[in-house]
Amino acid sequence: MKERLTYLDISESEKLPICFNLNVMEEIQNEYGSMQKWGAVVENKDGGEPQIKDLKYGLLAMINEGIDIDNERTGAERKPLTAKQVGRLIGQVGFQKVISAIKELTITSTKVDDEPKNE
Repeated sequence: MKERLTYLDISESEKLPICFNLNVMEEIQNEYGSMQKWGAVVENKDGGEPQIKDLKYGLLAMINEGIDIDNERTGAERKPLTAKQVGRLIGQVGFQKVISAIKELTITSTKVDDEPKNE
C-alpha cells in the first residue's frame, strides 16, 4: 500500500486533492465493514442502480484526506468539504469521471508489485 495524492480536475482553474491511504480505508471499513463491500456497491457489481450515497461517502473521505495532507504540506488552510458539496462536485465533474478517478487512485495505491518483499 502506498499513499497516493493526486488531483481531481474540477474546472480549468480548479483542482481538488484526493488521496487513498490507510486513513481512508479505515473510514470506509468502519462504515461498510470491508473495502470489498464498499467497492462492490460503488462498482455496481449486482447490476442495480448505483447508490450515490456510497460514491459520495468514499469520495468525501478521499477529498478530505487529500485536503488535510495538502494543508500539512503547503501550510494552506483549506476547509474540508461536506457531503452536499461533494454531491454538487460529482454533478459538475460527471459521474463517470469521478468513478474513473476513484478506481484509478485505489488501484495505484494498493498495487503491491513495486513494494519491497520481506524475506
